[in-house]
Amino acid sequence: MRRYRFLLTPQWVILTLVSIALIPTMIRLGFWQQHRYEERTARNNLVSRALHAEPVPVERLTSPGHSVTRTEKYRTVTATGTFDTSREVVVRRRTNSDDEVGFHVLTPLVLTDGRVLLVNRGWIPANGVQTAFPQIPAPPAGRTTITGRLKADETTAASGIKNVKGLPDRQIMLINSAEEARRLGAKVLGGYVEQTAPGPRNGSPEQISDPGSEDAPLNYAYMIQWWLFAAGVPVGWWFLVRREIRDREEAEAAQKPEDRQETAPAAV
Repeated sequence: MRRYRFLLTPQWVILTLVSIALIPTMIRLGFWQQHRYEERTARNNLVSRALHAEPVPVERLTSPGHSVTRTEKYRTVTATGTFDTSREVVVRRRTNSDDEVGFHVLTPLVLTDGRVLLVNRGWIPANGVQTAFPQIPAPPAGRTTITGRLKADETTAASGIKNVKGLPDRQIMLINSAEEARRLGAKVLGGYVEQTAPGPRNGSPEQISDPGSEDAPLNYAYMIQWWLFAAGVPVGWWFLVRREIRDREEAEAAQKPEDRQETAPAAV
């Protein structure tokens, strides 16, 4: 055991303790990445099913005061009514697919029964000072049928967007059906719809892109990576121990004979 006595030196004790601590830490990080992978995969599957489901009338999924659920979010819905551009608002500091900052256009669609559906018609550029109400392309006039993706009300907690007060007239930060119901003095269906059809015409707002999918395979790769790191720690530690032993033995073998005799214990 004399050849392993160096493991009791301070530097080797510290190295060994650090190695022991790294193993469970890396294992836990691997399980965290596994959880993220499963979470993102479930989200991607949920969104894909919603986007590919048959369109249904929006009234089947939401009503005034209703909170859109995870399974209802992104469902393709249809609605028939008349756009009320006189009470249209814009949502500040929204970006398009090129990360340009502008506005989302939120237009109330008055349904045939008098209730209101909030329709996000798409993105328009700011084109100057954002305190001024922008020029907005008009929607189709008269009775119109639209198709879109159902979305849940936006909140600061879910989006991270601060709901700033004292904004210029007809500008908002978050799309929230309860707040819009108070502003409009009408029965507003819970959530809102991102319009996908009729498609954009010349000069109309830029259509909001599909939600896309999160990169779940990347989390899977990180999970494997952390567990390989955890398995590699004891292998690396043992490699360093063997190298230290080899270096010590080579140094001892290279020692001059007279040096060995000088250091040898005297005979009794």
